[in-house]
Amino acid sequence: MNYNYRYRIEPSEAVQVELERHIDTCRQLYNHFLYELRNIDEYLSYTAMQNMLPDLKDWWDDLNDVYSKVLQIVARRVSDNLDRLKDQKDNGRKVGTLKWKPPREYRSLTYNQSGFELKNTSDQTTLELSKIGEIPIHLHRDIPDDASVKQVTVKQEKTGEWYATFGIETEDDTLEKPVLVEVDRENMVGIDVGIIKYAHDTDSTIVGSLDLDAEYERLEREHRALSRKEQGSQNWHAQRRRVARIHARIVQKRRDFLHKLSAYYAREYDFVAVEDLDVHGMMQLPSNSRNRASASWRTFIDFLEYKCDREGTHFVKVEPEGTTQECAECGVEVEKALWVREHSCPTCGFETDRDENAAYNVLQRGLQELGLGHAEVTPAETALPTSATGGSSTVVDAKCVVETGSPTLKERATTVASE
Repeated sequence: MNYNYRYRIEPSEAVQVELERHIDTCRQLYNHFLYELRNIDEYLSYTAMQNMLPDLKDWWDDLNDVYSKVLQIVARRVSDNLDRLKDQKDNGRKVGTLKWKPPREYRSLTYNQSGFELKNTSDQTTLELSKIGEIPIHLHRDIPDDASVKQVTVKQEKTGEWYATFGIETEDDTLEKPVLVEVDRENMVGIDVGIIKYAHDTDSTIVGSLDLDAEYERLEREHRALSRKEQGSQNWHAQRRRVARIHARIVQKRRDFLHKLSAYYAREYDFVAVEDLDVHGMMQLPSNSRNRASASWRTFIDFLEYKCDREGTHFVKVEPEGTTQECAECGVEVEKALWVREHSCPTCGFETDRDENAAYNVLQRGLQELGLGHAEVTPAETALPTSATGGSSTVVDAKCVVETGSPTLKERATTVASE
């Protein structure tokens, strides 16, 4: 398994100057590769860029001060960006070209395989980087003994703080997944995500959205103060860091919330189904985009997926279209406006919370995708076809009544409706 461990580092003033110099050299090399790419007007592979480095070092003295693996990662970074553009172009999307990196947009460097070492001397753990020096590091959690550190990325955040991210590889420590057909219904869950209620699952667990109103209000105040400063002045830079610190705090709170929520579902259940939301498409809708962006649904789904894999939990993403409108009992489409928060089916009489109905549908689709059929729903149900309602009558034919959780509910409702 591959993991990223992120730690705070505190370089001395001299080391910080050296870090900034190395990062700026990498930035200039990145831009040089783009310059070469535009001159030849053709695809430049990673191998071709890597082979350019020895000749560049002959006349570019600053490159000799940077560890060789760090320079190779710069070439890899350009190559990966070019590959992503090429993939999007092959998929029929209109793409432009890579842009030059200004200093504020290039803030990291990466050591791969070698050139770094963790040391522990005098009860102080330090990170030694080749051609830079030693940097005190706060190991707030230990790196597993059986893990091998593959690379280290050092980055200065916009707040001015420095962090080191370790890419580690451990032995396959994933738990064995249980046989799905033997999993109890109580250990299966479907999750419907939203804005007001962040998550509503089939066990009637409701998780409210993270309240960040105070942080956003403070962010707006600090942004207004920033707009009044003369751009480029010392006061402007100081205010910009205050704005960056608020942004960082919002991100930290949100990720902490999503990590805890995804870990709960991965550990408590043996089967988890969730909607495969097209978040990018949803962001193009005309309203409420800020709340959609703040919800970070895609991040939650990604966290949930890798945590389920680690904990030995079955995980499946399902098509989200129609989960809210479709009745979880009889499958009839029950159209309802966004402000209607209750689901009441006129066909089978099934009533529940709107989001809980969607969660049932998510679970059912997840099981059907794996070929396990209809999921059991706890409340008692009746299968009453629309043609049998007859205006305001509340009489239900006896043959429409079925057992709680009957797997043949949809089939019986369809049969009665056809009669």
